[in-house]
Amino acid sequence: MGGTQNGKTVANGRVKNGKTIELSTPVEECPKPAFYVFWLVQLNITMMLLGAMVATLLDNWGIVKTKRAKGDPRMKDFSPLGNSFDATYTDHIYRQSTDVVNRPISGVPGAIVRLKDRYTDDHGWTQNRLVFRYTGKETEVINLGSYNYLGFSHRSGVCADAAAAYIDKYGINCGGSRQENGNHIVHKSVDRTLADYLRVEDAVVFPMGFATNSMNIPALVDKGSLILSDRLNHASLVTGCRLSGAHTMVFRHNDAKDCERKLRDALCGVSPKTGEKYNKVLIIIEGIYSMEGTIVDLPSFIAVKKKYNCYLFLDEAHSIGAVGPSGRGVAEYWGCNPKDIDIMMGTLTKSFASAGGYMGGAKKTIDYIRRYSAGTCYGVTMSPPLIAQVERAVLIMSGQDGTDIGRQKAISLLDNSRYFRKELRKRGFLVYGNNDSPVVPLMTFYITKVVEFSRRMLKHNIGVVAVGYPATPLLEARVRFCLSADHTKEHLDYILEALVQVGEETNTFYGTKIDE
Repeated sequence: MGGTQNGKTVANGRVKNGKTIELSTPVEECPKPAFYVFWLVQLNITMMLLGAMVATLLDNWGIVKTKRAKGDPRMKDFSPLGNSFDATYTDHIYRQSTDVVNRPISGVPGAIVRLKDRYTDDHGWTQNRLVFRYTGKETEVINLGSYNYLGFSHRSGVCADAAAAYIDKYGINCGGSRQENGNHIVHKSVDRTLADYLRVEDAVVFPMGFATNSMNIPALVDKGSLILSDRLNHASLVTGCRLSGAHTMVFRHNDAKDCERKLRDALCGVSPKTGEKYNKVLIIIEGIYSMEGTIVDLPSFIAVKKKYNCYLFLDEAHSIGAVGPSGRGVAEYWGCNPKDIDIMMGTLTKSFASAGGYMGGAKKTIDYIRRYSAGTCYGVTMSPPLIAQVERAVLIMSGQDGTDIGRQKAISLLDNSRYFRKELRKRGFLVYGNNDSPVVPLMTFYITKVVEFSRRMLKHNIGVVAVGYPATPLLEARVRFCLSADHTKEHLDYILEALVQVGEETNTFYGTKIDE
C-alpha cells in the first residue's frame, strides 16, 4: 500500500477499520512567517543584548552592583574558559527564564506527570546555594515535554515486571566494559533482539545515547576521511565528527542535492588534512530532527550514497519506534531496505523508555565497532533491568508478544501527530515539520514570547518545552511538543483550547489559517 505525496512515492500506508491511511509529506516543512517578523525579532534581541552589555559594563565599573559571578582575581593571568557574549547572554537573558527550564519531575513521565513546585526570590541570581526553593507541593500537568512516544514509560505492566525480574535475577550492574568482564549474556540477547527488529545482520548496545554517536564515529573515520553532515545534526554527531579528525562539510538541512553538490566538489580535490584523496566518505543524517520535526528524505540520500559509493550513517534517536507501521523507523516509513544503510544508530531512551543507544548494520561493521570503539573498550555496560525494558518493548512493537498492542500504539501516535498538527495550523499557528512526526515545534520566534508562553501554559496545567538560543538560532525560538501514544483526544483538545488562549495573549499566530 503506497501513494504519492508532493512528487514523492511514499510506501507502507496503514489500514485502520478497513481504510488505507497514507503516509504524508507537507508541502513545506519549515514555512516562513511574514517578511517583517524576522526584522522585529532581530530588533528585539538586539535591544536585549545592548541592555545586557550595558548592565555588564556598569557592573564591571562598580556603578551598579549585581549578583553576577565575578572572576577570581587569582585567575586574571589565565585564559577565560568561556566568551563574553555567552556570559552576558546567560547572566542577563537566560537567567531570567530559568523558571521554564530544568523543571524537576517527581513521578513517571507519562501522559500526565507531577512537577515539583518551586520559586526564586531574586530572579535566579542566587549563588552558593540553590537558585530555586521548593514549596513542598506538587502539580499534575499534561506532559508534552518527555520523549515517551510509544507510552512505555509506566511504573507497572509487562515492561516494568520484566525489569524487576531482571533485577532479582542479574542485579543492576555488570561491573565492566564489553571488552572485559562486563560482556553479560543479557547484552548478547538484546544485541540479537535489536538486530532482528531492525532487520540487519547484527547490533551492539551502549549505555548512553550521546556517547553512542560521539564515541563511535571516531572508530569509523579518521583524518583522511570526508564527512558530509546535515546542518541541523545533533550535538552528539557534531562531537563525534570533531573527535574523529575527519574533514567535515555541512550541507543544507535535509537537502540531498546540496549534499551531492558538496560531495562532488570535494571528490575533485584532496583532503586538506592529508593532501591525499579521501580514503572514505561518510554521510551523516537523522531520521527525525528533534528541533524541526522534519523526517529525513531517506530515499534521496540512499541514491546519493549508492551513486558515489559512500557510507551512510542514520541517527534514529527520535524516529525509531516513532514512525513506521511497526515502529521500525524511517527505513520502514519510506519502504527502504535497511541494508542500504551502513550504520543504523538509535537511542533506547525515548520510544522504548529505557536508556542507552545502539549501532546496527552488517556483521563485519558491528564486529569492527565492538573491537575498536572507545565505547566498548572504556565504557561500562547497560544495566540488566534497562535491557529487560528494551527487549519487552521491542517484542510488543514487533508483534512477537502475540498481541496487536504494538500496532495500536503506532497507529495512535500517528493519529495524534496528524490531528494535533492539523488543528494547530487551522488555528493560525506556524508549525515546523512533517505531518507524521510526533515532534511538533510551534514557532514563537521571540525569546521573550517563548518564555512567557511556557509560563502561561503551566497555569493551564500543561507542561511544554521552551527552546531558544543556543539550542536554536537566536531568531527562531519555539515551543516544542512531544506527542505520545498515551495522549487521548480529550488531552489534545484541552491543550488546543489552552494554546489558542495563550496564543491570543502572547500574539503568536504567525501562520496562515488552513482548513484541511
